[in-house]
Amino acid sequence: MRVAQEKQFTTHDGTTLFYRYWPPVGAASADRAVLLLHRGHEHSGRLQHVVDELGLDDFAMFAWDARGHGRSPGKRGDSPSFAALVKDLDRFVRHVSDGYAIASRDLAVVGQSVGAVLAATWAHDYAPQIRCLVLTAPAFQVKLYVPLARPGLTLLQRLFGNFFITSYVKAKFLTHDLERVRSYDEDPLITRAISARVLLGLYDAADRVVTDAAAIRLPLQLLISGKDWVVQRAPQERFFERLGSPVKERHLLPGFLHDTLGERDRKLAIDRIRAFIERMFSASLPSDSLLQAHRDGHTRDEEIRLRQPLPPFSPRALHFAMTRLAMRTLGRLSDGIRIGLTTGFDSGSSLDYVYQNQASGRLMIGRLIDRGYLDSIGWRGVRVRRSHLLQAIALAANGLRDDGQALCIADPAAGHGRYVLDAIAQLPERPQSIVLRDFSDLNVRQGRALITARQLDDIARFETADAFDEAALAALTPRPNLVIVSGLYELFSDNERVMRSLRGLAQAVDTGAYLVYTGQPWHPQIELIARTLTSHRGHQAWVMRRRTQAELDELVRAAGFTKIEQWIDDWGMFTVSLARRN
Repeated sequence: MRVAQEKQFTTHDGTTLFYRYWPPVGAASADRAVLLLHRGHEHSGRLQHVVDELGLDDFAMFAWDARGHGRSPGKRGDSPSFAALVKDLDRFVRHVSDGYAIASRDLAVVGQSVGAVLAATWAHDYAPQIRCLVLTAPAFQVKLYVPLARPGLTLLQRLFGNFFITSYVKAKFLTHDLERVRSYDEDPLITRAISARVLLGLYDAADRVVTDAAAIRLPLQLLISGKDWVVQRAPQERFFERLGSPVKERHLLPGFLHDTLGERDRKLAIDRIRAFIERMFSASLPSDSLLQAHRDGHTRDEEIRLRQPLPPFSPRALHFAMTRLAMRTLGRLSDGIRIGLTTGFDSGSSLDYVYQNQASGRLMIGRLIDRGYLDSIGWRGVRVRRSHLLQAIALAANGLRDDGQALCIADPAAGHGRYVLDAIAQLPERPQSIVLRDFSDLNVRQGRALITARQLDDIARFETADAFDEAALAALTPRPNLVIVSGLYELFSDNERVMRSLRGLAQAVDTGAYLVYTGQPWHPQIELIARTLTSHRGHQAWVMRRRTQAELDELVRAAGFTKIEQWIDDWGMFTVSLARRN
């Protein structure tokens, strides 16, 4: 039996989480590792048998106690959100990679049940570059035997806030192994409750990941328990069929209950996992580039569908036609909708209005319409993105200050520049220089007025320029060490155009300079936007091609930058990433 060392790491919000580390047999350190994610309600101590039975003696092994579980802090079964748990996982992987000198490409992750959904969501949202991923009985859809349980829980949470649900699942429905049943019933660290916000967040994340599984490109093994009383099988099958991984395999384990790795006959499952991991580490990494995803891929197919007109009298066509009519008539009473109709809903003027988040319009009804407009999920996500931008800029500024460098900022498509100037206002020291650019003369005029109002004319200037002009970007002066590109690349489908911009920025900065960039890997209202809203480009329909995080990160790597941090909203829509020039 391998002996675990008890450790701790600090996650993204300063919370200290507990984990166990099993060094490789006969060695002080290893250059490859397996990370194990426990089921819901459980903890890392119940994975000792998996470490021993896998028999991967030359691998380091790690297993955490998710927050609210085992020996990690927090209310039992709770978290600020499901997305916070995913962010915890990202930070745990970074801790293992940095703290134990194990490259991410030499890590395998094995997730069970809720842990499997965490791993799949992380793979989708953060696009990690790990060796492989194993999911056992992923809880993409928990069997809630009460009719209308999910909408009922949603309603109760909205009315009364967060609350807790005690699991109905008895240990005998998890495994045929009587010793595992006994130990589950007697384990004082088992967490039998789960909070409503975590459960509902689990459902929402699972829906998104199953629907958009094509975005996941990691080598992946899926193990499905054939007699699972806890989770539905159909979403697991849909996930696998849609999975974008060039290397993937699925195994159905007849007669297995939900605790796949704790079943009486678990040797069948563990043997398959061991063989898969050994095969992935012995083989060359699969070649899988997304640089041409704008020509061929699932998001390109989606973009083509959104550009095609609907049958004229279909229910969806009539619904979208009525929405357009309402926006162009009664909607004009809202200042936000009127700005969008005039300048484009993706314009700098629209975004600046959304950032300010002050409902206004003609008469009381105009203000009410405007409040509903500003509270749409897309604009809420944009404001969270702004908050994450401020965090990214502050983190980069701190890094440069620690390196003894004066801060020189450039933003080639700043809109009105409000988010950049807001970020600067929160820094302990003024930058040495600020260069803001935009293609729109209106945005430049508004941005210059903001610079003057903030009394920054001595260090800042706003220019009219094209953010895709490689030569003009390469000639940026003063030479920046922090470049911010927010809300730009999401508006343009063509990767070659984005690469021109990134190459220009790479030439404009020195080694160690920071790049902040944003992405939009998912949007629940992407068809509504395409069918009803117009863009800043000649009042054309605002049709977006979603660029997955894996695709966006590859473009950034190809230009010579390495991502070091990422943020994403709770809905999985908008990402903010921080990279450094190689």
